[in-house]
Amino acid sequence: MFWNPSIERMPKKDLEKIQEKKLRALVSNAYNYSRFYRKRFDELGIKPEDVKSLDDVQKLPFTKKSDLRENYPFGMFAVPLSQIVRFHASSGTTGKPTLVGYTENDVRVWAESLCRGLVSCGVTHEDIIQIAYGYGLFTGGLGFHYAAEMIGATALPISAGNTARQIELMKDLGVTVIACTPSYMLYMAEFAEKMRTSIRETKLRIGIFGAEPWSEETRRRIEEKTGIVAYDVYGTSELSGPLFTECVERNGLHIWADHFLIEVIDPKTGERVGEGEKGELVVTTLSKEAMPLLRWRTGDITVMETEKCNCGRTHPRIMRILGRSDDMLIVRGVNVFPSQVEHVLMQIPELGEHYMIILDRVENLDEMTIQVELSEKVQIDKPA
Repeated sequence: MFWNPSIERMPKKDLEKIQEKKLRALVSNAYNYSRFYRKRFDELGIKPEDVKSLDDVQKLPFTKKSDLRENYPFGMFAVPLSQIVRFHASSGTTGKPTLVGYTENDVRVWAESLCRGLVSCGVTHEDIIQIAYGYGLFTGGLGFHYAAEMIGATALPISAGNTARQIELMKDLGVTVIACTPSYMLYMAEFAEKMRTSIRETKLRIGIFGAEPWSEETRRRIEEKTGIVAYDVYGTSELSGPLFTECVERNGLHIWADHFLIEVIDPKTGERVGEGEKGELVVTTLSKEAMPLLRWRTGDITVMETEKCNCGRTHPRIMRILGRSDDMLIVRGVNVFPSQVEHVLMQIPELGEHYMIILDRVENLDEMTIQVELSEKVQIDKPA
């Protein structure tokens, strides 16, 4: 199923022409209307006319989260405040919050992008979607809310928490789709058992999970416990919110190339890695008006694929997020991501969902210890 078939199945060469045209316009607008980018370009001796092709994006500097914090609140904006219809912000737990502004068109593009994703997962206008992401300054809840209404589905804006009520409404209203974090879905399944019921007894058929890294084994556990089909979703507050999902093939998340230009780089050198190699996701927003981002370093580690998907969509895909570039552990010269550890642990049925990685140095050698909780179903014989 397709939301916008002419765009989603557009030949790659035609998509690249759209990207090239939008990139040139973006660079020109950023230079002319964004104080931050004009200053950065002038410092580096870059002129908008230097960017003629998609490869020329590599001439541009990266944009980092520190840039947003240092230019808080409005220094990154490229439109007057009179054109801003919405603010969202990160929590700011590691410093000042990152503020993101939206024009009316930014909100529309955000919703339409996620519409494509929902439909690619099999969601239709007949579905009831329980949105258990947070609402408010966090973008998760509202992103799904607008997309659900745009495709004609029924939105249940329950937000996060109050799990007993979540399960009660899921059963009473005949909810068919849920959007939340994967860890909350697992918790909800366990909570339902304590209520002497089961998610399997509901009409739920699809789950769309994100906002935290999760593994294939976590997907397997969710599906085993609930009987639903679990899909991945990706987005960041700086890019707009939830934007990209897997399709029914579940072989990567489709990045809508008419709105976003992506690269994958070595997080240490900043150089591009080859297709199929792990690296940090970098995104250039081709359609954002209020706060355009050039070569935004997401900090998320993934793999990019550009081959046409079996679903018929021609847009590039990223594989499941492996973790954060700043979460990567180096153990005796080997790069280890927590998601890889989770993938192994989740294959052991006697283990619970929570674990702790302890990295220490013993006699000049790295030593990694993993502490794991046991499943509640495991019985431990106590000494007499």
